[in-house]
Amino acid sequence: MSEVDARPFAFRFELPSTALVIIDMQRDFVEPGGFGESLGNDVRPLQAILPACRAVLQAWRAAGGTVVHTREAHRADLSDCPPAKRERGAPRLRIGDAGPMGRILVAGEPGNQIVPELAPAAGEIALDKPGKGAFYATPLQELLQERGITHLVFMGVTTEVCVQTSMREANDRGYECLLLEDCTESYFPQFKAATLDMVRAQGAIVGWTATSAQLLQALSGAATARC
Repeated sequence: MSEVDARPFAFRFELPSTALVIIDMQRDFVEPGGFGESLGNDVRPLQAILPACRAVLQAWRAAGGTVVHTREAHRADLSDCPPAKRERGAPRLRIGDAGPMGRILVAGEPGNQIVPELAPAAGEIALDKPGKGAFYATPLQELLQERGITHLVFMGVTTEVCVQTSMREANDRGYECLLLEDCTESYFPQFKAATLDMVRAQGAIVGWTATSAQLLQALSGAATARC
């Protein structure tokens, strides 16, 4: 059993029954010229978390843990993108429109791919999801159950939208969830701060939060114990 010095209290997990879930670290959200920037956002805060995310991913892989990647992606004909989603707001580019990296949030397009620093490795789960949550209209629940997963460690973007939605979906399904504070980000700093507070409020009502360093320390301790 590994223990992370998390908030509001220690998060305990066993590696074989825990998955690292990386939410939507795709070019459309993280890189200049993508959907996030077309909405008028500064993508630099999202790019800033890449080193911490990469360090966690490398350590998790080295430990032999299960890894899940998600992409917010729609079919080319947009049949899984309701008007209520596509027509919201007044962006410069809408879902399905042609942008500098191909059609926005369409599966298979260059901008829809996960950033190279975190690209899925062979054998890792990579899912396209048409909604904000990782469980909606995907086989994630079945894939986790097949592997005996009971605990989830989350990182990715954006904190208050797809990350929080996925954590709440997981919580409702009985998973124990940890969110890595420096491995998630929002275009709006106040939204990230509020989400972290909401997640761990009332005795971890949705889940725990901790830093990547705290998780890496727990993984290191577990590796030392096995030696």
